[in-house]
Amino acid sequence: MDVLRTASARRTFKWQAAGILARTSWVCRSCRSQFVAPKAARRTLATSTTTTTPTAPDNKPFYVTTPIFYVNASPHVGHMYSMVLGDVLKRWQTLKGNQAILCTGTDEHGTKVQRAAIANDMDTKQFCDLNSAKFQELAAACRIDYDRFMRTTDQDHVEAVKHFWLLLKEKGLIYEAKHEGWYCVSDECFYPESQLEKRQDPFTGEVYVASIESGNKVEWIEEKNYHFRMTALKDQLLEFYKNNPDWIVPQTRMNQVVDWVTNNLEDLSISRPVSRLSWGIRVPDDESQTIYVWVDALINYITMAGYPYWPPGREHLGGWPVDVHVIGKDILRFHCIYWPALLLALDLPLPKRILSHAHWTMEKKKMSKSIGNVVNPFYAMERFGIDTMRFYMIHNGGIANDADYSNDWLTVEYKKHLQNGVGNLSARVTRPKQWSLRRAVQSYQDGTMLLQSTGEQINDSCVEHITRLDKLASTVDYEMLQLNPSHALQKIMGLIGETNAFISNAEPWVIVKKQDSEALVDRIILTAGESLRIAGILLQPFMPDKAAQLLDLLGVENHNRTFHHARPLVDATYGTAFRTFGKEGIFPPPILDDIKGMGPDAGGKKHSSGNKPSSGNKKPTA
Repeated sequence: MDVLRTASARRTFKWQAAGILARTSWVCRSCRSQFVAPKAARRTLATSTTTTTPTAPDNKPFYVTTPIFYVNASPHVGHMYSMVLGDVLKRWQTLKGNQAILCTGTDEHGTKVQRAAIANDMDTKQFCDLNSAKFQELAAACRIDYDRFMRTTDQDHVEAVKHFWLLLKEKGLIYEAKHEGWYCVSDECFYPESQLEKRQDPFTGEVYVASIESGNKVEWIEEKNYHFRMTALKDQLLEFYKNNPDWIVPQTRMNQVVDWVTNNLEDLSISRPVSRLSWGIRVPDDESQTIYVWVDALINYITMAGYPYWPPGREHLGGWPVDVHVIGKDILRFHCIYWPALLLALDLPLPKRILSHAHWTMEKKKMSKSIGNVVNPFYAMERFGIDTMRFYMIHNGGIANDADYSNDWLTVEYKKHLQNGVGNLSARVTRPKQWSLRRAVQSYQDGTMLLQSTGEQINDSCVEHITRLDKLASTVDYEMLQLNPSHALQKIMGLIGETNAFISNAEPWVIVKKQDSEALVDRIILTAGESLRIAGILLQPFMPDKAAQLLDLLGVENHNRTFHHARPLVDATYGTAFRTFGKEGIFPPPILDDIKGMGPDAGGKKHSSGNKPSSGNKKPTA
């Protein structure tokens, strides 16, 4: 655990050294004239008149965020999915040679967390420390290359939230009034009556009022608190949505957002009385009120980017505006209505894109601790492997529609795409002693092999395959720019399938037995080897460890593993393995027996980590 904290601190220090996250202590406006920051860390506090250029400067890093996760319970596979999506987007930019940063973390304030700490008979901060560490462990376990693990209890974030609040107040956008309505602790928000329905607990028979959107129970609350004049931003919000129809991915979710703003937008209650909620950031100049958890949480994205110490017009140095917010569809309203409204209120640049992914279900049912169908990501990674889980999450995960998690189906996908796909192709190319990948590469480099149409079927098949291969990188890049990593990965795996079919049809093991066949065999092996090399390069953001093993097996030098090298016939140095992986290769047969005692329980019943495999002959379903 100490190692994780050290790693997080090291990432933060990296940006401090670059002058991006240098901090001074926050001071209120009336004291600023008396405050002098240390010379090395002197910054300009952002004001409500902060501006930005229409297009991001060249030195702006590509900035990706995941949601920050509530610490009221342990991580589940849905949290892993959000993390891996964000990580793949960041790694893709790095592969292309662009500077990129990723922020993930934990949301540690609010009623839900406060009640969970009480239920566990723990000090609230200690409870947050314990569960936040579990999310850090998850990020480390699934190879998330984050630059900061944000915690809303971090002091610089507390300062940023208070500064943001005071600027809203200065602009006359905060007022105090009595508020009454239906509040959902699970969702940490109020719902209008039009968004509620009566439900009955199937186990107890209790009838209760719940949110139609989330299905979670609500309770009636009357209290005096502070409000944000969000309705004053209604026209600006609708105009922004109209001018940016592709802002939300998938685009269909934009309709939900526009409908809500058009028909349900109200001023937002942005504080809770301390008597109800003591665990959170106190309202500046009013210790009787605690800042609303979602206002607190959303500001973490600009805290990471250096807010409020932004010289005017230079917020891009820390990455703002964010290029992609990765979120679950259940928090769409907070990120696509509340957050842009808050930013518009202070004239701050809005996020460029929102990737709102769907959920993972189990047997078409929402994962629930009470049902016992929650997938423990630690168990699943221990059982199937880190990169196998990353592959399955991206390849089969849903963006527009929910995806159903199944151990049986995961095994089917592993065998089809990894063991019998990449694994089989790499064995075909590198193992047989009848041919040599290095000789094939060298023969092209020496000019003794010419890849051009001759009318001979097998030779022309090589030329056609290389031509298709030349388009793969740009095709995959297009899908990534559309924020569809699943389609991008499917394009890569499609190439692997095509190459296996190509080599099966070419039958080099038959041709090699014929006289004067060496040149033709070399063409076939070079074509297949090039497919593997390019696929290995493009797979790095998705499966960093297995892709590295594949490229090591092919003998691809580290400096030749960039996006620029994901083109045919640009690397003449590979072909001799740096290491080998035994008879079973990079992707050994999956372990089908259940493995016990693989990690801490992350909620749900025993074997909730991917669930115990069914003993029957039930066919896997997608």
